[in-house]
Formats: sequence, structure tokens, C-alpha cells
Amino acid sequence: MTNTEHAPQATIGVIGGSGLYQMEGLAHVREVAVATPFGPPSDAISVGELEGVSIAFLPRHGRGHRINPTEIPARANIWAMKSLGVQWLLSVSAVGSLREDVAPRDLLIPDQLFDRTKSRVNTFFEGVVVHCTFADPFCSTFSRAVSAAAESLTDVRTHQGGTYVCMEGPLFSTRAESRVYRQWGMDVIGMTALPEAKLAREAELHYATLACVTDYDSWHATEASVTVEMVIANLQQNVANAQRVIRAIARAAATLGAAKTCDCDTALAMAVLTDPQRIPAAVKARYALLLGKYLS
Repeated sequence: MTNTEHAPQATIGVIGGSGLYQMEGLAHVREVAVATPFGPPSDAISVGELEGVSIAFLPRHGRGHRINPTEIPARANIWAMKSLGVQWLLSVSAVGSLREDVAPRDLLIPDQLFDRTKSRVNTFFEGVVVHCTFADPFCSTFSRAVSAAAESLTDVRTHQGGTYVCMEGPLFSTRAESRVYRQWGMDVIGMTALPEAKLAREAELHYATLACVTDYDSWHATEASVTVEMVIANLQQNVANAQRVIRAIARAAATLGAAKTCDCDTALAMAVLTDPQRIPAAVKARYALLLGKYLS
């Protein structure tokens, strides 16, 4: 496994969802196999340049789509991105729509999450108690940039804001579940935003999601129930659109820092509740990447 001390560094990270297994147009690409305290990430990370900006790309499910949603090594994935210097992390996620006006092949940039997972570890920390705010789970600064990039695609409909309900999977929703989520006011449904978003907050990354709609889930009275065939049929176009959005984000990367209105990069400043004198040295060493600046 690669020692990240000598690995190429990146400013923007991209975690690709279903169908997005490689980044088009990356120049000077190096593949990095990152060692983390939580095992290997989903795959080797490709680090290269896009529009002159350093980008790190990781396929969430692994190349060949080998890993189901519950088994994604989310802690390793986020840790690896942080260790490569990533500050701005884009999650590309295939989702089902729970709204009539959000159609397949639309793009949506959510601003809220609702957790319906039940079998996933959702924090890095053991041996130290860390409580950081998560009221607004997506970075407002980066989400605005992602929205602007998506809206630059004049042939694609983009929706700003909305709640992404994250289910366990890997099976799709029952009709009853889908109808209840609509009654609750959810907008899109997927299987991968959590614990990814929580871990990104603990890693003090600016995290945003580009939700690519593939279907109407199971609620729609006049559309066929969601099937694997339906999802795959829409993935190809969604992936092409996502690649275009990522390129637009890269072109605007220089403005991200100046536009910052969030506190994502200091999320842990007041979050460590454990008395530092009672944190074992081994625990401090284990989490030095995340907590070193607060416990030194």
C-alpha cells in the first residue's frame, strides 16, 4: 500500500456512484493504493489533473461494481481522500425520485439527509468522544458551486435543495415504504449518502452530493415499478452528465475558497468532549490525521 506522504495530492475529490467507475479527461494520472486504519478503500484512487486542477477519483462500489451499499468501506474511503489532501469532496449518487417534478435523468443537489440505514458504522472515533454538528449535512459553499456547475448544462434539468433519504438496500423500496417517504416530504432516495456524509463532516471536508435520478422508485401510479433494467437504462446518460458537471466544477475551483461561507473545515474545533489528558497516546496517534491539530 502507498505511503501517502509521498503520494500525489489533490484539492478536489470525487466519489463515483453506480455507473461512474472512471473519470474522463484526467491528465497525468497516477493510481494510488492508500493504506488506512480501516483497511483499504473501495479501489485504488486515480489522482490526476482536470482543467489544471488536481482531482482524486474513487469508484464507490469498486471497478466492476463489486461492493454492495452496506459493505462499502466508507471510513476507509473518506480517510483516504483526507490523507491525499482533498478539501472539497463531491459524491455522485444514483437515486430514485419521490417527486413528480423530479424526473429520471434530472439532477438534484440535496441540502438535507434522512437516515434509514441500520447496519453501518457512522463514526471514525473509538476511545475518544467527538460530537460535531450535523444539522446541515452538506457543505453550503460547495453545494452552491455544484448547483452552478449543473445549471451550466442547459440541456439538463437541475433542482436545488431537497431531502435525500438513505435506505439500507441492496433491495429497492416496497411500494408502502416509497409512499410513506413521499408523505414524510422526502425528495429522492438512495443507498450511499450515509455514513459517507457523517464521516466527511468528521474529516472536516467540504462535502456535497450530485444526485442523478434514474427512476421514480416504487410509488408512481403510471410508471413501471423500479427495475434493474430501468436503472441501467438511465445510468449511461446520467454518467455523461455527471462528467460534464465535474469538469465545470474543476473550471471554477479557483473561486471555491473565496466563496466559503461554511465552517466545514473547522467542524471538530469544539467537538472533542473527552479530556485530552485521558485520551491514550495510541488513540491520539490513530486519529492524528483528523484530531492532531486539536490534541497536539
